Amino acid sequence: MAKIKGLIRMIRPVNCVMMGSAVIIGALVASNLNLNPSLSLVLGFFVGFLLLASANTINDYYDREVDAVNEPTRPIPSGEVKPEEALIFAFVLSAFGLILSFTLGIQCFVLSLLAWVISMYYATKGKEQGLIGNAMVSTCVAIPFIYGSLITRKLNPLVVLFSLMAFLSNMGREVNKGIVDIEGDKLRNVKTMAITRGTEYAARVSALFYISAVIISIIPQILRLTSWLYIPTVVAADMGFIYSSIKLMQNSGRENARKVKNQVLIWMCVGLVAFIVGMIQL
Repeated sequence: MAKIKGLIRMIRPVNCVMMGSAVIIGALVASNLNLNPSLSLVLGFFVGFLLLASANTINDYYDREVDAVNEPTRPIPSGEVKPEEALIFAFVLSAFGLILSFTLGIQCFVLSLLAWVISMYYATKGKEQGLIGNAMVSTCVAIPFIYGSLITRKLNPLVVLFSLMAFLSNMGREVNKGIVDIEGDKLRNVKTMAITRGTEYAARVSALFYISAVIISIIPQILRLTSWLYIPTVVAADMGFIYSSIKLMQNSGRENARKVKNQVLIWMCVGLVAFIVGMIQL
């Protein structure tokens, strides 16, 4: 029972649900909410869920020595899950995710395969490349929205803008995360912004990415791509990003950076809601 709980913790279910939901949101936005429930949407959700689950698992495998310092309670360093068990689990998750994606068409399969390759390269080599590694993760966060639009065979400017916002906000979170993981990253020679330029500089760069996402969030309403319902919800998300940016620049210490990293996940969820309600025409 403890092993099963460890495997579930390893995939980070909340993040996986968000990834699967991002696929559905991409499909909904691309179709202007004129989309009937279908098996394709369900499959798309599970493709996003499973591929992120596999990426999280393989990431924990390669990070097991670093996590022994940064996050000793995680499944592998705590002894809940053996490293070889994590590898097998990651392979099974990857196989199921890619097989499901193939059933949705060649374009969906190629895009999901690209995301999988990027995530695997990041876990094995890309993480050590600092900002480039951050961009790899953020690309995988942005891809599900495009993936969802491919399911509907449509791609509109709003999906592209939303993908860009997801990329920028996650870039900020990844640089932010480098502050949190600084001690363990030093052991693996990971060239994060926090290590190469210092935590204060990393905090400013992280805040810059967050604010860039806020600026992009204004464009849909300027171009009249969303209804007025978009405004109050996206303002709530934007105020959250601004608040977290200020808090991070005021205190770039590890514990505060951890709090900000968790806060930003909430603002990203609010942003998801903003794009959904913004498609509702009253």
